[in-house]
Amino acid sequence: MNESKLVVIREYDSINDAEWDKSILEGEGIWATIQNEIMSALYPTGVMPAHLVVKAEYKKRAEEILEAYSN
Repeated sequence: MNESKLVVIREYDSINDAEWDKSILEGEGIWATIQNEIMSALYPTGVMPAHLVVKAEYKKRAEEILEAYSN
């Protein structure tokens, strides 16, 4: 089985911001998930950030998409 390596492309103090960016990527056809989602919501801001994760082969494209949306 050929499993793709997953990479963190962004960290968030707000789970809502992480979910927003995840939905943007999924809308563009890029699979994404959030690590530390529950822990980020439970701990004070900055203690346990949420990580937006994509497959390594989509890292560059995902970063370009998120950058375009942030401008």
